[in-house]
Amino acid sequence: MKVWEFVKVDGANVRIDGGLRDAVGLVDGGYVYSTLFEYRGDGAKMYELILSAFPQETYRTLTHVTIYMRDVPGATAQAAKFLGSRTVNILNSTSLNAISDTIIIWKMLVDLSFAGEADILAETFRALKDSGDPSVSKLDHIEIKPADIGRVFRSKTADNHKVEVRQGAPVTVAGDVFDTSVEYADVLTDVDGSTAMLVVDPESWMLSITFLKKDTKLVNMTFSIPDCPGSIQQVVDLLASENVNLISVFSKVKICYQTMTLDINADLGACRLSTDDMRKELPKALDKMNGVFELIGYKILN
Repeated sequence: MKVWEFVKVDGANVRIDGGLRDAVGLVDGGYVYSTLFEYRGDGAKMYELILSAFPQETYRTLTHVTIYMRDVPGATAQAAKFLGSRTVNILNSTSLNAISDTIIIWKMLVDLSFAGEADILAETFRALKDSGDPSVSKLDHIEIKPADIGRVFRSKTADNHKVEVRQGAPVTVAGDVFDTSVEYADVLTDVDGSTAMLVVDPESWMLSITFLKKDTKLVNMTFSIPDCPGSIQQVVDLLASENVNLISVFSKVKICYQTMTLDINADLGACRLSTDDMRKELPKALDKMNGVFELIGYKILN
């Protein structure tokens, strides 16, 4: 699943595609919580906004719970009762019939603020199963792991230091636009006309907005390449030799063991070739590769 997009900032407004908003649970009229980070390196500053439908104070207790249950009537109700009776607050979830008439998998993001530790919840379930308690008779097993959303607040390496600038007050989502000026007008003073990269973290239900540098030369390149070991390496090695900075890579098989599509978003800001020259030179370089490589799309994004 493609979980990123690039948009032009209009004034202070960042337009968020409906699919990306849905993926993280940001709805029109609902609250969005935000945190602004600053990255410092080589004398330059870059900013990243993290948007979430959940307030920052709940991050420590957000947890991933997966329940495997029999594909029979009442199984989901039994799972919901097991969690609800132990004050587990189910937030976002998805249920999938993995094997028809056999098993259902219910994956969810929950808040354990009132339920205590995850280990206690898992031990309680195991004890009920071991004793043959009918309250979990339709449930098979449960997996619990921390959402670890707090990782976004950790500093990175000294060469690319990450500093939390501010946690914004909750802002109401209006349509498909996030207005950065409401909470960050004094910091994000020069984002008008810049390119922003939007990335969804499906596991954590978060949206990252990174404001790219003004001298970024962003292009999208789509290749048709052989579906075999080493094909992707040949393409990315070629781009690296031209000092192209890869931002995102997306691959998808078209015909198994024959062809696949490789979609790359990249910054040509430090490349020795101009964006137009790169468009002309890529097909020539691909012709020299071992296999059938073709440039099927090339679009300048900013």
